[in-house]
Amino acid sequence: MTRIALDAMGGDNAPGEIVVGAVEAAVGIPDVKILLVGQLTPVQEELQKLPKDLRAGAQAAIEKGTLEIVHAPDVAEMDESPVDAVKKKKNCSINVAMRLIKEGRADVFVSAGNSGAVATSALLTLGRIPGVKRPAIAAVLPTRKPTRPLILLDAGATMDCHPEWLQQFAIMGNAYSKCVIRRQTPAIGLLSIGTEDCKGNEMTKCTFPLLKSLNDINFVGNIEGKDLYKGHIDVAVCDGFVGNVVLKTTESIAKAIGYWLKKECFKGPLRILGALLLKGAFHSLKEQLDPEIYGGAPLLGVAGEVIITHGSSSHKAIYYAVKAGVAAATNDVSGLIQKAIAEHAATGAKEQ
Repeated sequence: MTRIALDAMGGDNAPGEIVVGAVEAAVGIPDVKILLVGQLTPVQEELQKLPKDLRAGAQAAIEKGTLEIVHAPDVAEMDESPVDAVKKKKNCSINVAMRLIKEGRADVFVSAGNSGAVATSALLTLGRIPGVKRPAIAAVLPTRKPTRPLILLDAGATMDCHPEWLQQFAIMGNAYSKCVIRRQTPAIGLLSIGTEDCKGNEMTKCTFPLLKSLNDINFVGNIEGKDLYKGHIDVAVCDGFVGNVVLKTTESIAKAIGYWLKKECFKGPLRILGALLLKGAFHSLKEQLDPEIYGGAPLLGVAGEVIITHGSSSHKAIYYAVKAGVAAATNDVSGLIQKAIAEHAATGAKEQ
């Protein structure tokens, strides 16, 4: 059974949507135990607000032992300094949940809260995998090929990077793509402003030969923004500043497309009729572009399984973030990354 320490107080819609997502996960995902970490009274109040059938499911899960509340008196606010939140609020929900991982009482940490605070707490509590210079958030994005999503990293953990760190991002992304996405030979691209080897800023130009030197990954060279969603790249490597801009822009465009379609489809009776005929196609498109499904992003490089989802997460996003956490734990992502980093270090030592 995979034990998920879920931050009940993290996110714009906490604790309400988090509690709903937790119950749905406890009821709908096999062999999962949800540890709802947060302020006891608000969490209990949200459980009482659930619809009758879901409340019955929550009660059954509590009696079965697959849903449990772990009290954490403090909250790391979304706009709070990550370092201040983690260091001054020792018993905030993020720290309490992270300690459950450290103590072996949980297998995965999941939060929609302050991502900086999550990363800081993970580093201070769990530490980095031996040999890893900096952690990276690996966001999973849809492409033209539904069975071949894209892993973008870093998506916001490390803003200013050195080329050696980007090289490690590629190694970690390659390992995650293999074990979770099931790509046998992931295609790795370096996000730049042109496909030519000489294109990019100083960092990407210095990173290019480092990625090219890796014999155990399939580095296909520089890629541009237009290549991200074609479905022929499995891992896109960039610094956290660029990656976070790409991630937030992608989510915004997906919502904008839905708005534009709805607006245009109701301009006259013929368009309304056409929209009704295409209802199934629109529903399928909405599902493919839904950021809630792809919201669970692992924090790679820390010594434990940590999943970060966006601050505006609904119960649906929480459910899928829990699923991402189960996949990470089942495949021992941190263990595989540790092995890959160690093998790279050993190869580099031999070459010297």
